Amino acid sequence: MDRYASLFRELSRTCPNLELRAEEPMSRHTTFRIGGPVRLMALPRTEEDAKKAVRTALQHDIHPFYMGNGSDLLVSDQGYEGFIIKAVDGLGNLEHHDNMITAGSGVLLSRLSSFAMDKGLSGLEFAHGIPGSVGGAVTMNAGAYDGEMKAVVRTVRCLTAEGEEQTVTGDDLDFSYRHSAFQDESRLILSAEMELRPGDSGDIKALMDDFGNRRRHKQPLDLPSAGSVFKRPAGYFAASLIDECKLKGLTVGGAQVSKKHAGFIVNLGNATCSDVLTLADQVRETVLRETGVELELEVRTLGV
Repeated sequence: MDRYASLFRELSRTCPNLELRAEEPMSRHTTFRIGGPVRLMALPRTEEDAKKAVRTALQHDIHPFYMGNGSDLLVSDQGYEGFIIKAVDGLGNLEHHDNMITAGSGVLLSRLSSFAMDKGLSGLEFAHGIPGSVGGAVTMNAGAYDGEMKAVVRTVRCLTAEGEEQTVTGDDLDFSYRHSAFQDESRLILSAEMELRPGDSGDIKALMDDFGNRRRHKQPLDLPSAGSVFKRPAGYFAASLIDECKLKGLTVGGAQVSKKHAGFIVNLGNATCSDVLTLADQVRETVLRETGVELELEVRTLGV
């Protein structure tokens, strides 16, 4: 019996409420709708099951990969020979005290921002249309419309690479543009505490609606994608550079540089991981040759 079969067997016995899936297609778990099967996936619904899954995997010399809603993830067509713990649908606790909100890592940003609005707390309006979870948003320091997680997150509870519970605060969070201390993927985020400011729920809703209208007008929300494929280069906007190079509509297989927003690569229906990466390389090479600016992928890859 190999390590993964042994892990499956032990978790099935010790965590009867933990959902386990073997050879699960990752195309079902990423907003790109791309990706082959993962050897084993766990979908914990409680912190205790999440902790048990991590610690049991480590005992089998298996280091899990942690994911949220898969909105920034591109998975190999061959899949991933490993163990994935997916927090979305579980770890969904939400608590409010004064100006503070504590959210489990599986809470979707749309739910989190609506919860803050209902409590009359401002500071998360930017997050309403981001199709990610709290854990993923903290990991990537997600942001939009001049807002980012760095501005509100004060404390993060996580499990270390050794399976020990840890609380990370202040400078140790190491937030910067699309980066945090959790970028190395060795720690499972359990929850995050955010500090917001009092506001009028009506004004908060109006701003969220405005951001939503802008997204619908400018972004290709009708096709699978992972949002902005490239990070914003210093002093430039990736989409403007790509547009300047007349690359809108450039297509490789089923992947296309969006005709609506040049910063997006969209799945026209049958795109493969290879299609997306080949297209991204063509875009990077053209932009570098014509503008002298080097683009860097923002989307994470797995199994590539």
